[in-house]
Amino acid sequence: MNINEGLARYGDLSFASAFGIYVLAMVLSVFDLAGSRTKKLEMQTVVGAHTRNSTPQSAPGTPGKVADRAHRTMAERCGRTAVLLCAIGFGFNVAAIILRGLATERWPLGNLYEYALFLCAVTVGGWLLVMTKYPVRALTTFMLVPVIILLFVAASAMYAAPAPLIPALRSYWIAIHVTVIVTASGILLLASLTSLLFLIAQKGPDSKYPLVRKLSSLLPTSDILDRVSYRMTIIGFPLYSVGVICGAIWAEAAWGRFWGWDPKETVSFIAWVIYAAYLHSRATSGWAKTRAAWINIAALCVMLFNLFFINFVISGLHSYAGLN
Repeated sequence: MNINEGLARYGDLSFASAFGIYVLAMVLSVFDLAGSRTKKLEMQTVVGAHTRNSTPQSAPGTPGKVADRAHRTMAERCGRTAVLLCAIGFGFNVAAIILRGLATERWPLGNLYEYALFLCAVTVGGWLLVMTKYPVRALTTFMLVPVIILLFVAASAMYAAPAPLIPALRSYWIAIHVTVIVTASGILLLASLTSLLFLIAQKGPDSKYPLVRKLSSLLPTSDILDRVSYRMTIIGFPLYSVGVICGAIWAEAAWGRFWGWDPKETVSFIAWVIYAAYLHSRATSGWAKTRAAWINIAALCVMLFNLFFINFVISGLHSYAGLN
């Protein structure tokens, strides 16, 4: 199989472009986050004014809306620009994946570098969808930090030159099993990060640490964060379950058994159990949302352990990271 070096080079350029755009978006989103406290106070003032004044608001497209656009704060303008840059970076991120696949004429999930690219694309794409449903734009900073870190690690420690799949991965199951798993992982990553922010919003005002108290004042209400986390987990967990089942079917076809307690299989199962415990705790009366959030964060730690420690340190039947 010949490698198209031109497409591979454009794929690497798309990766670099996505990384740079994400960094710029994160910088701008920091200003949006910093201005979120002021926006909270302004919204409270507006709500109070509306309770005293029953004058109807201007209809969409009227001068009132134009005036509102003209009076946007610098922080809000930075936040909107950050979202636009996230969408552009997402496009380059996806382009890098597609070009890698076209250059190698295979499904672009054959090593850990490509897995990281796909995971970041799912995370950013998922966040763009979340922002259309919930007022969480100011939290873009927290979403982009792990994405940028993972892309940096991917370029510096995970990079693998475009190459054909190794024989063990030459199966249609790679397009099913790995794609479903990485999609679920990106969604669950967002869910767990939001649970962490929920805890800060819930407990931060009473924290003895000034930085935590300050951060909690910048976050949306804990109720919004809890809803985002819960609903993202509801979406991600069934996908993750399907991915694990597909992996077992592929293992039976490739190795003659559905389950062999390989390190990656074992840790993936542990993560599945913890996410199931989180959903069970949310459905059980008497369980505090705070304790459930800690379970979700524990699941994130297991996922990160599986991504980094298992792939970099431990050898097993799933050692296809392209790091050796």
